[in-house]
Amino acid sequence: MKPASPFQLAVERLVRNRVAVAGALVLVGMTLACLLLPALLGLDPDRTQPALRNLPPSAKNLFGTDTLGRDLLARVLVGGRTSLLVGLASTAVSVLVGVSYGAVAGFYGGKVDEAMMRLVDFLYGLPYMFLVILIMLLFSETARGEMLPVFLALGLVQWLTMARIVRGQVLTLRRQEFVLAAELLGASDFRILARHVLPNVLGVIVVYATLMVPSVIILESFLSFLGLGVALSWGQLVSDGVAVVNPVRSYWWLLVWPSAFLGVTLLSLNFIGDGLRDALDPKARQ
Repeated sequence: MKPASPFQLAVERLVRNRVAVAGALVLVGMTLACLLLPALLGLDPDRTQPALRNLPPSAKNLFGTDTLGRDLLARVLVGGRTSLLVGLASTAVSVLVGVSYGAVAGFYGGKVDEAMMRLVDFLYGLPYMFLVILIMLLFSETARGEMLPVFLALGLVQWLTMARIVRGQVLTLRRQEFVLAAELLGASDFRILARHVLPNVLGVIVVYATLMVPSVIILESFLSFLGLGVALSWGQLVSDGVAVVNPVRSYWWLLVWPSAFLGVTLLSLNFIGDGLRDALDPKARQ
């Protein structure tokens, strides 16, 4: 009988992790709801109905309405679509920049590695939020609130840890026999990195990228809370909900629903990341 491949063993370990599987199912369900339900139910997040302002949840408006009479269910679902897209796209930018930077630094080593990592150390010394806000302020007033500035701002800040992780892994693999053999056969540096080094770091990259998505969503939510994020996202909805909290009248649904969706999504992503880390661990045993 043919022995199972490392990939098959990793999939089996992941499937046996009930918490990770539950997190994946919840995340898939949340994503499908945000993508499909607004169109299927004919929900409009921008439709205002002044006569229906600040209504609590009911059969007609399941999540209630906000201060302009807009349906909160529609806004939560469409805002979730935005938050998930920002998290995935910004993480993709971070992975692309961090993996490329760290792979080059670790592969060439010496003075190249020293110079490149000193830049990373310098950027690490600056507060994340200062860099993000600075990048956001470089865009014009009309561009703020759009997705592209947020993608770039978050992606160009979050890559530092990824670069360090990949650089450490590449340094370890750089002097392995299979890499030296490829060099003796005349393979180019790009081919060695693409075909021999990075595939052996893929597990670490996938795990850290999965764990990076929640941190990016939280950071975007904080930016939205400050008024620098995307026009409609879970963070912006939480900010709107906090703005109307007062001791006289509490419109609790404006804060509870977006916070609940945001919290469940972040927990699911963390469960998936932990499951992938355990499944892709080469030291794991059945």
